[in-house]
Amino acid sequence: MHDRTLKIIRSRENPRFKLLRQLATSTRERRKAGLALLDGTHLISAYRASGGIPEQLILSESGAADAEAAQLAAGAAGQGLLLLADALFNDVAQVATPTGIVALIHTPDPGPLPQTIERCVMLENIQDAGNLGSILRSAAAAGITAALLSPGCAFAWSPKVLRAGMGAHFSLKLYDNVDLLAAVPRLSGRLMCTSSHAEKSLYRADLRGPLAWAFGNEGAGLSEALSAAATEQLHIPMPGGAESLNVAAAAAICLFEQVRQRG
Repeated sequence: MHDRTLKIIRSRENPRFKLLRQLATSTRERRKAGLALLDGTHLISAYRASGGIPEQLILSESGAADAEAAQLAAGAAGQGLLLLADALFNDVAQVATPTGIVALIHTPDPGPLPQTIERCVMLENIQDAGNLGSILRSAAAAGITAALLSPGCAFAWSPKVLRAGMGAHFSLKLYDNVDLLAAVPRLSGRLMCTSSHAEKSLYRADLRGPLAWAFGNEGAGLSEALSAAATEQLHIPMPGGAESLNVAAAAAICLFEQVRQRG
């Protein structure tokens, strides 16, 4: 694909490139503008499948020749499609091997926190973008419908979290900057959490009724206050002798033990 009427942007002084560069590198700018960048055909296709319409598609000069990227870009014209020189596109894509296509989207607004919250994960101070995206991916796959993120979490709509989430963002309602402790009374069922000090094994717990999960910071774990608010604290058996699991791995184990029990 190469629309000869589409001008290739080659200058770093171009205002549209400058905006994209800011969004790619600054969480503050993403929050302020309410915009996010989706890198690659998989994320863009997942967004479109959820009913989303990108504000703009950005192609690299070499990516314009890619059949899959060209198919996604088909129909976009004028303000809806932007062509960047490869060097500029690589600054926007922020990955080692750019895919050649990026979409600019408005960050979905989930609205106010519901009075009754069902099938959710509470994420407290998850700071690693890869961990956060992986947890969201597992949650979506396990049938969770909402994620409540504390103010100390990585920004859910950052490029790294989006890449790790692999499209999970578009099947979840994501609530940012939530006071998790204050939200506990809104839960429709029990609140479960894990602790290496808990006596009860995850595999001896009844996970069949309405419940939510709380997962904490990679180093510090869950705060004492939120842990104390949980209905049950459970440990994941680790016969290999490791002291702890990566939080994303722990979340996946818990969520899919719940799936197993529910049949």
